Amino acid sequence: MQEHIVIIGNGISGVTAARHIRKLSDKKITIVSAETDYFFSRTALMYIYMGHMKFEHTQPYENWFWKKNRIDLKKGYVNTIDVQNKTLHFSAGDSLSFDKLIIATGSKPNKFGWPGQDLEGVMGMYHKQDLENLEKYAPNKQACKRAVIVGGGLIGIELAEMLNSRNIPVTFLVREDSFWNGVLPDGESSMINRHIKNHHIDLRLGNNLKEIVSDENGKVKSIIIEETGEEIPCDVVGLTAGVSPNIDFIKNSGIETGRGVKVNRFLETNIPDIYAIGDCAEQHEAIGQRRSIEAVWYTGRMMGETLAQTICGNRIEYKPGHWFNSAKFLDIEYQTYGWVHGKKSKPENEVHFHWKHEDDTKCITIAYHKDTNEFLGINTFGIRMRHDIFDTWLNEKRDIDYVTNNLSMANFDPEFYSHYEADILSAYNKQLQIV
Repeated sequence: MQEHIVIIGNGISGVTAARHIRKLSDKKITIVSAETDYFFSRTALMYIYMGHMKFEHTQPYENWFWKKNRIDLKKGYVNTIDVQNKTLHFSAGDSLSFDKLIIATGSKPNKFGWPGQDLEGVMGMYHKQDLENLEKYAPNKQACKRAVIVGGGLIGIELAEMLNSRNIPVTFLVREDSFWNGVLPDGESSMINRHIKNHHIDLRLGNNLKEIVSDENGKVKSIIIEETGEEIPCDVVGLTAGVSPNIDFIKNSGIETGRGVKVNRFLETNIPDIYAIGDCAEQHEAIGQRRSIEAVWYTGRMMGETLAQTICGNRIEYKPGHWFNSAKFLDIEYQTYGWVHGKKSKPENEVHFHWKHEDDTKCITIAYHKDTNEFLGINTFGIRMRHDIFDTWLNEKRDIDYVTNNLSMANFDPEFYSHYEADILSAYNKQLQIV
């Protein structure tokens, strides 16, 4: 009898697993999702609102792709998992049996019990439904006189850029004393503070949300700041204070959970034939300096590829390699390779070399070991770099001198880069003289 693989979640992790299982086998595959009929690129949602693309442009595969590749799609909410009988039970009352189950349910926006957090006009920016709500409540600045964003992470800055593109005034509440300074070193965080304010966004550092106030119809009319008691009238509140694994329905199933679904290096749970991948998976022990849960697109894809091998008889360990990531702070592109820690988390043996261009929109920070000078990682803002070069240098354990003298090799556009190479090297040499 044909083995049935059921995947809960049609994000990058689940769909990658399905595609690679199909490449490797003739198993029966079903993807379950309640969000959308077909897989779409979640990171592209912002560009729909900004008018750069339509929703269908975010779907990497044509609708006929799934039938042609014999991947069944089922739309529905999973209420419970019966692990003993290998059965999913849905909110609509129907059920689905499986031989192997892959949990790939992703993340949900954090809520912290704020009064008014479930009012109309309050939303995250993670699901397609969030985009639809934003279009409903903030189609233009006439309908939305002001929006308030709560939380200073990458999703928050994306939402600020989206609203800014329609000239909707934005107040941005960030609890830290500098934007994303739990991750970014001081020089970079300060530059992004200035950049946000230069885009006429009302950045409120060191401010927390106390309450979201309702009008008589159950819709947002204002928020109140905890520290000052100030009331800010608004029509939309974006809750972007991070995300957490979307696993509420798994509780009491017998599957071990912490913050996420607990897995080993092979992405296996404590229940045979049940696995977890992507944002909802939590490693029992973190891999190197990586977090035990990583809500990152490319690691979800890697987990899907790795698990497909295991499902199809080639049991292999998940090895994500050196940390890297990329994002955008309004019109400044950001890349990171290896480890460059913010002030709060920086180890004692980590030293930083920082260079910033005079236009205040480009900078780099290189982290290295204070005793051995070994290159540990780099952050770049406004200058595109090549992932493969830094991956090689990290593997080869190159030192800071080698990296600064050969940065032009890593630049994505060497002609463009010639403007900064001499400045960076000169700044590095001056820092060495001072140190």
